[in-house]
Amino acid sequence: MLYAFGFERVGVLVSDLYFVDPEPHPGQEGAERGVRLELRILERSALKGSIYSAQPIEVGQPLWRADFLESAAGRPGSFDRTHHHPVFSGWEPNSRVFDRELSADPLGWLGGKLADPDGLVASAGFPADVLGPDDADSLRAVAPEIVDATRRLLEKVRAGELGNPPRDVALAGAGAAGGEPISIRAGWL
Repeated sequence: MLYAFGFERVGVLVSDLYFVDPEPHPGQEGAERGVRLELRILERSALKGSIYSAQPIEVGQPLWRADFLESAAGRPGSFDRTHHHPVFSGWEPNSRVFDRELSADPLGWLGGKLADPDGLVASAGFPADVLGPDDADSLRAVAPEIVDATRRLLEKVRAGELGNPPRDVALAGAGAAGGEPISIRAGWL
């Protein structure tokens, strides 16, 4: 499931996520599931028809990411793999940053981060004008709605409704032919 909140030049995307990395971070072995949230650049293309045609929209480069993840085999609600990526190098996130406040109160932490879009953009190394003139105010106004969407997705992941491996991968097992570990990623983000 994907939620998208669009403003003038940036948007916030929120999605459930399930993945397995065959080369995990130390202490992070095994499948992870939860919710990913990204602040992204949005762009509008020229209309491809009349003034009534659908507006082409590109969800572009990520500026910042928060991963509200848990070990798929662990205790729901542990937030044992919850982290954020304050900086990207192009499309690739820099290292995971674990923050005590984030794990202690993930949704409160998220609300605080969304209340300071200028700070998020600056700490990510982007110029202030990556935000449209009204983006910071608009994002702050909608932040409670974004936090609520994140909460709802987390509840659905914990209930087993979302954040699951693809059906064909679940049937195939944990590895490809020959037992080699494989990468698995299910979710919009």
